Amino acid sequence: MLFRTTVPNPQHVLTTLAVMAGLALSVSATAANEHEEAAKTEVWEPEPTQITFNAEGVPSDAKVLLGPDSDLYAWRGEKGDKAAWDFDQGVMTVSPGAGAVVTEDAFCDMQLHIEWRSPDKIEGRTGQQLGNSGVFLQQRYEVQVLDSWENRTYSNGQAASVYKQHIPLVNAMKPTGEWQRYDILFTAPRFDAEGALKEKARLTVLHNGVVVQNHVEIQGTTEYIGAPKYQAHGCAPLMLQDHGDKVSFRNIWVREL
Repeated sequence: MLFRTTVPNPQHVLTTLAVMAGLALSVSATAANEHEEAAKTEVWEPEPTQITFNAEGVPSDAKVLLGPDSDLYAWRGEKGDKAAWDFDQGVMTVSPGAGAVVTEDAFCDMQLHIEWRSPDKIEGRTGQQLGNSGVFLQQRYEVQVLDSWENRTYSNGQAASVYKQHIPLVNAMKPTGEWQRYDILFTAPRFDAEGALKEKARLTVLHNGVVVQNHVEIQGTTEYIGAPKYQAHGCAPLMLQDHGDKVSFRNIWVREL
């Protein structure tokens, strides 16, 4: 059997090569054009600051208010006197009857990390009588601290509620005596030059890593009796409540936003 060898037509070869080269140029031009278009929406400045973390996981741009190596230097009594709560190895515990403690510094918008622990349950005491305290943002807006492990109370007054305003989405309590963790994002209210309210405060709370308040609007001061209200104010301290129970706190830090 004879095999016939076909010789390529030179013109056809040149034409094919020209088409391939054109396609390559077209692809290259398209890629360059896409890169130019993409670059139009790229923002390179400012560059976010690189932060680091210490052994306790505290970010380097945070202000430590209470840590394992600190004392009560960042705190004072509500009336301006020395903070009279018990302190031992980085843990601050309510001294019943001593009154609230407040930070020396004032804060506006912030990210707050705070850990707390309720004391052992006391026989015969229930509801608001167990492990009661509070985290008061700007000394006005309370995120409730309460032993809500197998301890029923009114829902807008249990742990992680915005007291008497917002019920937490779930009960994320760990058992009594274990350390609890709040991570709070707070946007302070805005007032105009005449003191009229422009924007209400807003709050997000994670309780033990679980979102329980999702960007809720604070209606005003968190009152035990009566309606909430707003009165113009500026940045203000963080306050921890003395409600007569030996609630303990540790690892408190703030990032100003």
